[in-house]
Formats: sequence, C-alpha cells, structure tokens
Amino acid sequence: MDQSIQRALNDKLYDKRKVGALDLERVIRDLAAAKEFDRIQKIIQQLCNDYAYAVHQPHARNGGLIGLAAAAIALGPELARYLNEIVPPVLACFTDQDARVRYYACESMYNIAKVAKGEVLPYFNDIFDALCKLGADSELSVKNGAELLDRLIKDIVSESAATYVSILHSTEAPLIETDKETPDESVDAPTAFSLVRFLPLLKERIHVINPFTRTFLVGWITLLDSIPDLELVSYLPEFLGGLFKFLSDPNRDVHVATQGALERFLSEIKRISRIKKGIEESRKSRSDGKRKRSGSMDSENSVAPDAVGDDESGTADDKDISSDDDWVPGQDVQVNHKQILEILTANLDSPLEEDSLLESLRWIVDFLDICPEEVLPFAPKILAHLLPAMASGVETIRQAAARVNTSLMDYVVSLSDEGAPSESTSAGPTRISTSIMKEAANERRDSSTNTRGSISGSREIDRRESEVQTPPPPYKTPTPSSPPQPQVDLDYAAAVNSLTLLFLNDHEATRVAALTWLLMLHRKAPRKVLAFNDGTFPALLKTLSDPAEAVVTRDLQLLSQISRNSGDDYFTSFMENLLQLFSTDRKLLETRGNLIIRQLCVSLSAERIYRTLADCIEKEEDVEFASIMVQNLNNNLITAPELAELRKRLRNLETKDGQTFFVALFRSWCYNAVATFSLCLLAQAYEQAYNLLQIFAELEMTVNMLIQIDKLVQLLESPVFTYLRLQLLEPEKYPHLYKCLYGLLMLLPQSSAFAALKNRLNSVSAIGYLHIAPRAYVSQSRNSSVVEAISTFHFHQRQKSTETHAPSFSTPTNAGPASFDRSSRLKGRDEGGIRWNELLEKFRSVQERARRAQRSGVDLDDGLGIGDGRGDGLGSNAFKDLARLQGPPTAVKDTPVAPIGTQQAAHKSKSSLGKFGRLGGAVSGARPKR
Repeated sequence: MDQSIQRALNDKLYDKRKVGALDLERVIRDLAAAKEFDRIQKIIQQLCNDYAYAVHQPHARNGGLIGLAAAAIALGPELARYLNEIVPPVLACFTDQDARVRYYACESMYNIAKVAKGEVLPYFNDIFDALCKLGADSELSVKNGAELLDRLIKDIVSESAATYVSILHSTEAPLIETDKETPDESVDAPTAFSLVRFLPLLKERIHVINPFTRTFLVGWITLLDSIPDLELVSYLPEFLGGLFKFLSDPNRDVHVATQGALERFLSEIKRISRIKKGIEESRKSRSDGKRKRSGSMDSENSVAPDAVGDDESGTADDKDISSDDDWVPGQDVQVNHKQILEILTANLDSPLEEDSLLESLRWIVDFLDICPEEVLPFAPKILAHLLPAMASGVETIRQAAARVNTSLMDYVVSLSDEGAPSESTSAGPTRISTSIMKEAANERRDSSTNTRGSISGSREIDRRESEVQTPPPPYKTPTPSSPPQPQVDLDYAAAVNSLTLLFLNDHEATRVAALTWLLMLHRKAPRKVLAFNDGTFPALLKTLSDPAEAVVTRDLQLLSQISRNSGDDYFTSFMENLLQLFSTDRKLLETRGNLIIRQLCVSLSAERIYRTLADCIEKEEDVEFASIMVQNLNNNLITAPELAELRKRLRNLETKDGQTFFVALFRSWCYNAVATFSLCLLAQAYEQAYNLLQIFAELEMTVNMLIQIDKLVQLLESPVFTYLRLQLLEPEKYPHLYKCLYGLLMLLPQSSAFAALKNRLNSVSAIGYLHIAPRAYVSQSRNSSVVEAISTFHFHQRQKSTETHAPSFSTPTNAGPASFDRSSRLKGRDEGGIRWNELLEKFRSVQERARRAQRSGVDLDDGLGIGDGRGDGLGSNAFKDLARLQGPPTAVKDTPVAPIGTQQAAHKSKSSLGKFGRLGGAVSGARPKR
C-alpha cells in the first residue's frame, strides 16, 4: 500500500480512515481490472497482519477493518478467492476489549457479507458464534451493529442456504468427479451451508441462560425450520431438550417465541405423519387393485394364452404409473419419534415450571395420535411421572395429565389380545378374559372412569378382528405391516413396578389412578400381570390400610379380580394373608374391617369367602383374635345387604350344600359364643341354639358377652329377623324358639335390651300359653270366641309356613296336628349329615380352650372390646361397670320395666349400648335416670 493510505488507515480520526479506505478501494479495483491478483494478495495480507491483528493498537485495528471492507467491496465477484484471508481477522476483532473495535468489526463484516452473499455461508458457524456472544453485549451500539449483521446473514441464509454451492467447490468438483457421470456431479457437490456442521454448535449454545441470547437462538431455529429443503425437524432431538427449558424463562419475549417455535415443530410433525399415512394408504389401495387386476388377467390367460404380451404391457404401464407418482413435500422426511419421546419423558421427570410440563404433556397427547406404537415402550416411565401430575395443585396441569392418561389407557386397551393372535397359548388368556367379562363390566359401570368404560367394547372388537386376522385400522404404522406386530407390546413388568411404587404417593388421586391402571392391565392380560405379582401382592395388601376409602375400594376390586382369575391355592393364600394383616393391624380391622369384607363379598363369591375364612379361623392359634374376627364376620353376615343371598342359603338346611356350609361356619364360630348362638338363629336351628344356652350357663358372663347379647337383642328387632318374629306366632311348630328367647332374657340384666325383649315376648305370650297349657284350662280361662279366633289364625299360619318356610330342626314338645312335620324334620336331622352333638362338643371344647387362655394371662375381654368399640361407639365406661356387673344383682320392681320397654320400642333407632352405664347402674341397684 502507498504510504499515504497506510498513514490514513492508522489515524485516530474516523474521517481520515474513511478517506484512506476509499483510496484503497480505488487502488484494488484498478488492480483487479488489470488482473494483478498477486499484488492484491499482498495488500490484503498487509491489512491483516499489520492492522487487523494489531492487538494493542485500536486505531490500527479499526483502520484494518475498514480497509478489509473496502477491499471486499472493490473485489466484487472476485472476493470469494480471498475470503479465507479477509474473514478470520474480522472475526478475531469481535472479541476485542474495545467496544468501538467490536462495533467496527460488525460494520466490516456487514459490508463483506453484502458483497460475498452466498460465499459467506462456509463461515456461517464462526459468524453465528460471534453474533451469539454479541447479542448479549453490554454496549448498546455493539448490540445494534450485531442486530444489523444478524438480519443480513438471515436474509442470505433464507435465500441461499438450501441450494447455494460455493464457486470454489464448484470449480474443484469437476476435477474430482471426472471419472463419474454428470448426474452424480450435481448430486455430490456440497452446498455452502451445512446443517450437519451447524447442529453441534447449536446443541452447545442451546443451554445458555441469557434471555437475549435465547431470543437470538429461537429466532435462528425458527428461520432454519422455515426453509423447506433443510428439514430441521429431522434434527429436532439435538436441541429440543434445551428449547423446552426456554419455556421456564422469566422473560416473556423468550417464552412467547419459544412457544411459537414448538407449535410449528409439532404441527410439522403432524403434517409429515399425515402425508406418510396417506401415501401408505394410497399404495395399499393401488396394490390391492393390481392384485385384483392380475387375478382377473390370470383367469383370462388360462382361457386365452395369446394375451400374455398384453398382460406384460399392462403391468409395465402400472409400474410407470407408480414410478411417476407426484412428489409430496415431507414424504421423505424422517422424524426420530423415539428420541423426542425420551426428551419428553425426561421433562416429566425433571422439576420444571408449569409451562414446560404442560407443553410436554401436550406433545405426548399428540404423539399418541401420531405414532402410538412409538409411545408404548415409554408407557412405564410416562406413568411414573404422569399420575402424580394428575394430583397437581394447578388445574391446567391436572387437565393435561388427565388427557394423556385417557389417551394412553385407550390405546393400551385397544391392544388387548392383539399382541399374540398367532401364538398357541393365546387361547388360554382369551378364555379367562371372556369368562370375567360380565363381572368386570359391573365393576366398570360402578366405579371406573369413562376411559375404562370402553374396555369391553374394544375387547370384543379386537377379539372379532383377531378371528378375521386383519390388523386393526385405528393405530397403524406407515412402515410395512409385518415388522411392527411384535413391537407393539407393553412392558408389563416395568409398568406394574412403576404403578406399585405410586402406592406410596401422598395424593389420593394418584393412588386411585395407579390402581385403575393395574385393574385394566390385569383385566387385559391376567397372566402377564400375575407373572410379576410377587412383589405387588404385599403392596396391595398394605394398601388396604390406606386412609382414603376410594383407594381401599379400588384395591379390593383389584385383589378380587386377581383372586377370581387364580386357583384355589392363590385364593386361600389371599385369605390367610388378609387374616394375618388383620391380626397384626388391629386398627385396620377396627376401622376398615367391615368395608373390606363387604367389598370382597360384592366382587367375589360371598360363600367362598366365608368358607375359606372359616377354615382359616378354625386353625387360628390366637383365641382372642379369632373371637374378634368371628364377631366381625357374624355382624356382617346378619346386617350386610350384600350378604342377603347368603342368609337365605343358611335358612335352608335341607340341601347338602346348606348343611356343609352351616357346619363349616359353626366350627369356626365356636370361638365366639354369642356369634354361634346368632348363627343358629339365622339357620333356624332353634334346638341347637337352646342347647348352646345350656352351655352358656357354664361360661363366665363377661362384660363383652353381655354387650354382644345386647346387640343381638337389638338385631332381633331388625328386618333381618322378621321371619323369626313371625315364627313366634307358631309355638307348637317352633317350641325351642321360645326357650331360646326366654333364655336370652334370663341371661340379660334388667336393662333396656331386657325390657325390649320382654316386651316382644309379652306381645305373643297369649299364643304361647295357649299351646303350652292344657286346652281345657285355656277354654275355661279365656273367652271361647277369642280361643277360636286364635286357633284359626294359628292354623292358617301353620299351613302357610309348611308351604313356604324351610323346616326347622327344633323338636316340638307336644303331639298333635304337626306330628307329620315333626317326623319329617327328625328324619332330616338324622339323614342330613349334621351331627349336632359333635358340634356342641366342639363348641364346649373351644370355649374351654378360651377360658384356659384367659386364665393363663390373655386379656380376652379387652381384645373383644376392640371389635365392639367399632360398631356402636361403646366407650370405656362399659368396662368400668365390669366390677359392678359381677356382683349379685339386686331386685328391680316390675312396674318400671313396662315403661322402659315402651320407651325402647318408641325409640328403636337408638342403640341400648350407649346407655350401658345405665344398665350397670340398674344392676347394681342405682335408680335409672329419666
């Protein structure tokens, strides 16, 4: 360079440097016209080495930058061959400490890029990296200069990135490709901009936290995605995770820009999926048409062999048509759904802001529409984080999580019986599943969500489709039909483990949802779930002590469903474990025992449950727990609406099944004397009940026993024992019934229960005296018309009962018109298989064992009180009255008893147990309170 130009470029004033740059531009333009490229090379090297790289001379650096820009402008079309010397020093100045140098570097690069246009694209990564840093510069002028340069580079990229090939590469390509054909040269020539080279830089920069840099990155991502031929969506997994983090940025501009970019990517993925599915369907329809046409042509060929040439020409035409299909933008784009789903699943796991979690859930919902078969392997991980989100405190997150849950469950349900239609073992599971369809439908109708309501319909459709052996239409993959079949299968082991861990979640909604999933999975594939059930079963049993009733109900449904599909060994093991749980967790038995027993009886066979529990209780070593358990089971047997059929079964001891059922219950009920007595009343075995009362006299009358008798008296007034109260009208048919009830009366102290029972017996005492006393005496002491009316009424009652009621096993004391009934009942006792004396001996031995256990230090009364406290809220005052109850009772006048009885009849709803203190007071001689 001339000395004058050198001095001007090194001047501290901008105007003088500008004059020197203009002179330099004129010189280089003349040299370029004269094709003196060597001198131009030397001038550019001098500008780089002496000026642009002069680190500690800011004026020289500024002069070098403006000189390089002037040289680029002067070179014009010849600039490309010098860019390797011009661009690096300008890029180096972007990191200078002096803000003015950084600004002039932006200005210089702007002028160079404006001339070079597409030729600057090979340096895109370096320019992008520099702009990424300058976008967060502290100096406003530098920011503005960087923004201007950024706009220019964006314009160049949007115009040329997809197609522009550098001049240098295009001149070198023919030398390399001389031996190849011309079409290969155009294909192999690389474009100046390479997305593959750029993505590592973007992946590195995507983790920045500066809001200006984030806005800059989102702008570039949006621009590159808008260029059709680049197909940035194919590389989406490289930077999607970082992009989701931008949603949690407090800067509103960053959030809005990121939301828009994610929306565009998702809509593009949907569009590509639709295009591929449409192309696949059109190809299938065309191939079906070809098959039909070839079939018809084959039939014609068998008739006319001369048509072979025409057939070949026809197929050739078809090939031409298929090869000339219109190309649809997006049909060749490959989207890596698996890697995207990995990122989305990780987003669910990490503690992100609401917007990030919401967006991830929305993407998963859409992916269940786009490629559900790709989502299925991630189902266990998704469930582990999705179900806790269903209990989120934010309404929008709860709704989004519920949508994902619904869509995922619908898809998993639609896969039932589809995974193995050709296996030889498939007949087993389908037979099991069809056998439980009716029972499962009732559960779904009562307690399932609307997503589970579609299970039965989808199962029937899938079963029908598997018979026809055609793939289901809703969820298809765009790839050929045979490979995806084995892939579409859920990892049941991982899913069950993930759901079981959610039993420990703090939120009720999450625990209910986890049990709902397990119910559906077990209903769909019982054997697959049971195969991994070793660790799940204890967790299900532990969940029975959950504080939420909805969780316990759903847990019982699942346990019932598992037991229903399993053998007797598994069912017995379930009952034994349940008893063991009750034994160790008495609070659970107290608070949830009734709910658990009733719910199981609804879901499973009530008789099977009672038989199995009775067998287990009979072997129980803990006498105290056995008595409490029998008391609970007996209370449910008498009061539960769900066990009405079981009560009817017990009343009929004519059949062999009824007798064996009664005997099974009796042998285990022996642990609780009052429960055994009430069982005999339920079964109408009044003579056996009276014999039990004789043994009661040998037992020690404890507070707990009196409380249970008190409860039994209240239950005798309930609708369950209506038949028993009506049988009081037929004393000659049921003589031992009177003895049983009067025996109870004798056992009770004079309390409200005593008054109620006495009042009930007094209301039918005339009929009882009529049949017990001699007839002549009755006719003398009563009015003849009354006698006749009562006799007629009794005759009709007896006739009706012989037709409708099950015969009793009590023996009448007097002979008369009922002698035939008596003989038939005795015959039933002899041949029926119930050995009443053995049962009495069993009862006596068990009670003796309980007495010995009590003497050896077991506090039986307190244990039984636990079971009673649950039922009617009996306080500790009842146990304080034990000392007073054991003393000799004082006489109480008969006159106040009648008003007590009438008062009790008027207030049936109140239990006399709450007044147990009053009962104790009356026994000890205290005056009853009004």
